[in-house]
Amino acid sequence: MATPREQEAADYLRKHKIIELMDNLTSMLFFYRPERPNEFLITQLEQLRVSKMRSLDCPSLFNDTNLDAVLGILDPTKQGHITFVQYKEALTTLGIEKFNECPEGVAKDKISQETFKREAKEGLQRSSATFISK
Repeated sequence: MATPREQEAADYLRKHKIIELMDNLTSMLFFYRPERPNEFLITQLEQLRVSKMRSLDCPSLFNDTNLDAVLGILDPTKQGHITFVQYKEALTTLGIEKFNECPEGVAKDKISQETFKREAKEGLQRSSATFISK
């Protein structure tokens, strides 16, 4: 059982999304491997601050090119859609925990590429926006 001080620390980390912030920053470091990691981290934190102040997109590990690559893997014959199972697995693989369980096209089991990219971008932004309290 956690002591009151440990529980207080855990609550603080959860409230301020510190673990998510550190996970995002660490992932970006491993992915980009900048020559000057301290400057890179400062830049990422500044971008987070600006995105919060101006309601802009947060820095994210994944961009349109990455999402297009994912879609290329999921839809190699270029049908223009993926299945709901593929949609869910892809979003989960991207690290998106909370996503739309009933996206446009779910009834026909045909999630369009546009719908997938929109949902992925929104989920990635929520994941990257570590300044938003739960």
